[in-house]
Amino acid sequence: MFNDTLELAENKLILLYILHKINLPISNMQLTNIVLENNFMNYFSLQQYLSELVSSKFVSYNDALEKHRLVITEKGSKVLALFQTRISDEKVISIDNYLESQIREIKKQITISADYTIENNNNFMVNLKASEANYTLIDIKIGVPSNKQARELCTKWKEHSSELYNKIIELLIKDEV
Repeated sequence: MFNDTLELAENKLILLYILHKINLPISNMQLTNIVLENNFMNYFSLQQYLSELVSSKFVSYNDALEKHRLVITEKGSKVLALFQTRISDEKVISIDNYLESQIREIKKQITISADYTIENNNNFMVNLKASEANYTLIDIKIGVPSNKQARELCTKWKEHSSELYNKIIELLIKDEV
């Protein structure tokens, strides 16, 4: 019974530690991937602990940039500071190593978004967006006639957003059109 309580506390602290280390609003799916890829806990426990952290106001949802993102609260940071030593050293090292190797990809997923919706007469509206911190760099809405084109635009934007952004800026600044 006592070991179960210690494990529960450590797992909640792990979630707080991950959110603290990333220091950016992340999606539930991104947090889930980090936890599951490192075998820290199972999916159902993760969702239960996350729900408990939200209800106790250690973690909150931030709806910045029209995305439902998780952030550690000031209260959560204080609790983590007090009890961080209860996370095993091997798990801290594992989290740190994982985040160090994946932080670029995590940030890219946070700042680049591409999605589409169906409009009237089977036309699709594609929304491509790039943000840095809470600042929108570019937000483009493009109407296309097919689902295939909408998916292709989203894929290209996610894979090459930086290059495409630079080309768009270059074209718009150019004297000749």
